[in-house]
Amino acid sequence: MSDGVKAPAAPAVDQVALAPVVDALCRDAAAAFGAGGRVTLPSREAVIRVVEDLRAVLFPGYFGTSDLHDESLHYFVGATLARAMRALEEQIRRGFAFTERHDLNGCTHCFEEAQAITKAFLGRVPAIRRLVASDVEATYEGDPALKSRDEAIFAYPGMMAVTNQRIAHELHVLGVPLIPRIITEHAHTLTGIDIHPGARIGERFFIDHGTGVVIGETSVIGDRVRLYQGVTLGAKSFPLDENGNPIKGIDRHPIVEDDVVVYAGATILGRITIGKGSSVGGNVWVTSSLPPGSRVTQAEVREQRFAHGAGI
Repeated sequence: MSDGVKAPAAPAVDQVALAPVVDALCRDAAAAFGAGGRVTLPSREAVIRVVEDLRAVLFPGYFGTSDLHDESLHYFVGATLARAMRALEEQIRRGFAFTERHDLNGCTHCFEEAQAITKAFLGRVPAIRRLVASDVEATYEGDPALKSRDEAIFAYPGMMAVTNQRIAHELHVLGVPLIPRIITEHAHTLTGIDIHPGARIGERFFIDHGTGVVIGETSVIGDRVRLYQGVTLGAKSFPLDENGNPIKGIDRHPIVEDDVVVYAGATILGRITIGKGSSVGGNVWVTSSLPPGSRVTQAEVREQRFAHGAGI
């Protein structure tokens, strides 16, 4: 063009180039469509909103709104819980429709399953509240740096991760697909603490610092257990079926009994038992069961002292 005005550059990608790529992507994605050719996946964003509403119900005034009083408390908890249950029922219904490849709008089975599970979960919310309240006490009592229980609720990553897991665990036990893992992985993303929704965890559970903690699906944790950062409750190599595929549904993670402390970086693998009241030191690798009251540490470095050059 004249007057020094440059002609617009041709687009690097045009419709001719896009078409075969779009076709290939759509062919691959079609397998994820349910009956009737519709995607029925639950919404990750909607699930996270449900969890945040539940957190506000479990800790009213700390989350959701900070402006509550005696007259508004019941209204806030009731309205927030009702909203959360409506949204949860919809996401459960979508989860079943997707995993079972049913028509979202036409499947009475998915609708009835979602209703029944949501009602059952609602009945478990007071029990979840009691458990997370016990976790707050364990956190306050277990960390001398904490000035108040409020600080644990507001700011501790272990509290967030464990609260998410306790919500997810109830849904996991009720047979809900996909959603429990969305809930725990959201906390994993924010805190670095990876707890499978299938893990069974007792009262007064405390994760201090927390980054890098991994707790596997079939782990069983008793009451008053404390874990520090970098702890792994994992599995050893697991058996394969005749086709070379991992055999699922077997207990492959540790049992940690009451009053156990596991210090930073310890790795505990396999279906072994860490007996009541034991202490597992930092960076220890444990693959065999420990009796109650055990104390396991790394071999101490021997300090050799020399007197007047002796031993040199």
